[in-house]
Formats: sequence, structure tokens, C-alpha cells
Amino acid sequence: MDIKTLSSRILEFIGGRENIESAAHCATRLRIVLKNESIVKKDEIENLPDVKGCFSTGGQFQIILGQGLVNKVYTEMIKQGDIENSSTDDAKKAAMKNMNPLQRFARMLSNIFVPIIPAIVASGLLMGVLGMSTRFGWVEGDTGLFTLLDMFSNSAFVFLPILIAFSAAKEFGANPYLAATLGGILIHPALQNAWTVGGGIEKTIDVFGLRIGMVGYQGTVLPILIAVYVMGIVERNLRKVVPNSLDIILTPFLTLMVSGFISLIAIGPLGRLLGDGISTLLTVVYENAGILAGLLFGGTYSSIVITGVHHSFHAIEAGLIGSVGVNFLLPIWSMANVAQGGAATAVYFKTKDQKIKSIALPAATSCLLGITEAAIFGVNLRLVKPFIAAAIGGAIGGMYVVATKVGMTALGATGIPGIAITDINSMFNYIIGMVIAFAGAFIATYVLGFKDSN
Repeated sequence: MDIKTLSSRILEFIGGRENIESAAHCATRLRIVLKNESIVKKDEIENLPDVKGCFSTGGQFQIILGQGLVNKVYTEMIKQGDIENSSTDDAKKAAMKNMNPLQRFARMLSNIFVPIIPAIVASGLLMGVLGMSTRFGWVEGDTGLFTLLDMFSNSAFVFLPILIAFSAAKEFGANPYLAATLGGILIHPALQNAWTVGGGIEKTIDVFGLRIGMVGYQGTVLPILIAVYVMGIVERNLRKVVPNSLDIILTPFLTLMVSGFISLIAIGPLGRLLGDGISTLLTVVYENAGILAGLLFGGTYSSIVITGVHHSFHAIEAGLIGSVGVNFLLPIWSMANVAQGGAATAVYFKTKDQKIKSIALPAATSCLLGITEAAIFGVNLRLVKPFIAAAIGGAIGGMYVVATKVGMTALGATGIPGIAITDINSMFNYIIGMVIAFAGAFIATYVLGFKDSN
């Protein structure tokens, strides 16, 4: 089908121009915010030759087209419908109006953490390489080169509050440079390093009769998130009362002073307490529930993905790395993602529907690289039983990686790319876990069977 015809059909089946709130696209999908999703002809869209699937999540109706094609269809569609060209950020903001409070909260955390994932992945990857280098004797741990690379590898975690602050400021409506400065205050060299607090607070100071512990917040997540949120409130309210002629001087000064005091006196300690509590709770469940935790988390993760709530997990994972030094949740999520690929592969060999067959194998390959939307929405969930089979494979794989204590040093990468950030001591078990999850889902799909969509 040519681009013009495909675009016009999509436009027709989603209810026409008058039903579109905003439209954007990512690398593989059209992302459309609709005024009324109930009038969308989903089956007709999925039956179009070049459409690999469609689904609604996070307030957006998304149509999977694939790389390259999505750009051409989007350009033609906005031309035919006389639609205003929107950025992905614009579409996300419009989509948040259609979300429930839990989905909006999850999306907010996603908008904050997704931009900083490359920095954390890069640091985690370098940590893994250094761990392999010392374990296999490729480089001595006391050399100048190792010292330099070790400094590179932990910088993203040492300065994590600054990265989070800058990103969060855009979400909370605060000045990003003031927010970054606030992040710098929370990890100032004059404060005790956060990773030594276990041995007790070394120094306190008296400020207006209040005893303030001189403790830093390196590697923490919640303190700076809450602090920047409060800073946004302070800044907006100050701009209402400060005269325009003094705004550029007084507003930044007062915003930073007020936010800094509140952060060190109240937000920091309470945020650390809350973050440590969450990490401790997850660690207790992980260590005591054992393989049952892997069974539960691995089996249900893909269902959580459908709701969009999984975007909030980045904050929890970053908190785990900062507090306990290892991300033990991401390997479980990875098993669920790989299992979706195993189920989609089984569908490829078993289905007689040529369109499903053409989607299944590329979608399965994407799952092995950590991208599951095409497999979930275009294949497995569409046929129902393969999605259940993938949950079984994810549960089995999750049990294995929990039983063998597989951990990661960063967040964001799953499937085969996840090997790069897996702790050197558990890398082999991570690979075995992926094989188990993939094979389990593949076999379960064959056992459960499914009815072809045609």
C-alpha cells in the first residue's frame, strides 16, 4: 500500500482530523492523543498491510509502523489532515490529561529519569568492564589507568542528585540551573559522604537553634526529587510578589536560600528515610520471599507495562543502586521482556496468518534487545494465549535470576544489551536466565496454543 493511501486510511479509522488532540511519532510508532478513543476502528487499523499493531497506553493511541515508514506516514498524515506538527514532548503533555493519577505519577517519573538513563548506563557499563578487567587480570587495580577509569565509572552516581535535579526542574516548572545548584548543595564536599553514614554522622552544626547533620546525599533519589518539587513552588510564588525590576536578582537568591535550608533541615533527612525504607522493604522481600519474588515480579511485569506504571520503576531502581549498590529488579524485568520474544517466536513458527508471521519474528528480535511493544501489542496480547505463555516464561526466568542472585550495576538496558551492565559475578547466570525465559515462553505457547486472528 502506498504512503498516501495508508495515511488516509489511518486518518479515517481513528475518527478523522476532528478527533485528534495532538500527533507525534517516535522511532517506530505514531503517537496520537485522541479526543474520543471509543470511535477508533482498531481492527481495521491492524488489518492495514503495513501496520504491525496498535494499542492505547499512557493516554496515547499508538500505531506500530516500524523505522523509516513511520516518518513518511506521519508527514503525509499531518499534511492530509492539516494537523499541527507536534513534538513527542507536546504529545506526552497532551496525553497526561487523559491519564488517571497513578499513570500521571508514573509518567512524571519516566519523563525525569529517561533522559538521564544514558549517563547511568554508560557508568554502569564501565563498572562492569572494570570488574571483568580486575577479575581476569587484564589490568591491575592500583594502576593510574584503573584509578582514572574508576573515577569515570562512578561519577554519574556520585553526582546523581545534580542530574536528577536538572531533569526534574523541567517537569516541575523550576529553573533547571537553580535546581542543579540545589543538587550541588546536597552533595557539597563540606558534607559527609553519603556512603559513610552507616558508621554514624560525624558532624552537626547549629543553625538558629536547630541541629543539622552535615550529611551528603550522593546516590540518593527521593531527597532531590522532593527538594526540586518544593523549589518549583517557592520560585513560582516568589515571582508573584517580587517586583519585576528586582525579579532577576531577588527571585533566584531567595529561591535558592529557602529551598536550600528546607532541603538540608527537613527534606533531605525525611527523603533519605523514605528512600531507605523502600529499598529495605524490597531487599527484605527479595531475600526472604526468594524465588517467589522472581515468580511474582517476572510473571506480572508485562501486564504492568500495559498500564504504563512501569515507568516509575526507574526511580526505585536508581534508589537501590544508591542504597544497596545493586539493581536486583532489572534482571527480573529483563526475563519478562525476553519471554515476550520467546512467545512471539513460537507464534512465528505456529501461525498460518501471514501478516502475524511477518510481524512476529522482527518483534521477537526487538524483545531480545529490550523493546517489547511490537511483540506485546502486535502479536502476543492480540492472540491472548501467547501473552499468558510469556508471563509463564518470565516467571520461570525471574525465579532463576533471583535464586542465583543476579544483579546489575545500572538501569535501562534489558535483554542482550543488559549483559553489559550485569555484575561480573552473575553474568553467566543472567545469560542462562534469558535462555530459560525464552525457552519457557516458547514451549508454553506451543502447549497452550492459540487461535489465529483470521
